[in-house]
Amino acid sequence: MNDKRLLIPCMNCGAMNRSPESRLAEGPTCGRCHQALFAANPAIIESHDFDAKVLRGDLPVLVDFWAPWCGPCLAMAPHFAEAATRLQPRVRLAKVDTEAQPALGARFAIRSIPTLILFDRGSELARQTGGMGARQIIEWTGHQLQNRR
Repeated sequence: MNDKRLLIPCMNCGAMNRSPESRLAEGPTCGRCHQALFAANPAIIESHDFDAKVLRGDLPVLVDFWAPWCGPCLAMAPHFAEAATRLQPRVRLAKVDTEAQPALGARFAIRSIPTLILFDRGSELARQTGGMGARQIIEWTGHQLQNRR
């Protein structure tokens, strides 16, 4: 059997892990910190660990750029968390607080929030601005991945 091995960064400690693609749904844990590689909630990402946790690895990562004062961001938060439970382990979900991490907001030219950016193997694949429900997030993500280059 030819089972593709994927590189998966730990969203807790940043260590790179290898896991057979066929075993992702079995709940693999990090070889360094022993935390689950796929948590129930989106990971919180900061400037110092963004590249290691989002841009490295073989799985797509959907990042919600938001701020705590943003009403639409707060309204979308539970939908984004629900989408995480349904998209993982095929897609990882993460959140960046643009107020606490302004350098990341500037780096990715975030002009309006909430903004979702789907990264795939280190590159921006797609971007969507505005609040969405869980079903819309899941469908949009699936559509983008289906149409990737």
